[in-house]
Amino acid sequence: MSSTATEVVRLLTVRGETLAVAESLTGGLVAAEITSVPGASKAFRGSVTAYATGLKHELLGVDATLLAQRGAVDPQVAGQMAGGVRKALGADWGIATTGVAGPEPRDGKPVGTVFVAVDGPLGAESGSAGGGKVEALRLNGGRAEIRMESVRSVLALLLAEIVSEHTGNERTQDTERNGGF
Repeated sequence: MSSTATEVVRLLTVRGETLAVAESLTGGLVAAEITSVPGASKAFRGSVTAYATGLKHELLGVDATLLAQRGAVDPQVAGQMAGGVRKALGADWGIATTGVAGPEPRDGKPVGTVFVAVDGPLGAESGSAGGGKVEALRLNGGRAEIRMESVRSVLALLLAEIVSEHTGNERTQDTERNGGF
């Protein structure tokens, strides 16, 4: 159990927010990391392991043309996976992993090419699809190391987004408390 997963669960629980996970190369490792934290059920809605490319479209709503043109290992695919699982499972936050763990390259991408994404409530008030962020990783090591580093990276990205979203909200609330209507 990582301290990052513990902190993510703690912050989401305190804020009454929920999380959904979409995984490809990590095959359920992100969900396992989160559910290893006692009390995770207060914040964790569930996960979809869409290992097969077609399932990314069928279950998560990733654009079929995008998948056909670029393959599953793509930053836009990661972003759409995060947004899709967030919507499908009715969560405040969605995170996603897609990439090449090896041993062979895939979709023309070298081993260690990974994209992790977060889709959250930021921007929901303005009617946009939410606040999304995608990070591109170039990871070294064997299959197991690449998968574990992908888990660490997506949880770190989520934690950073939760903290920055929370800080932004507090500033807004301060303005309202000081008479800004």
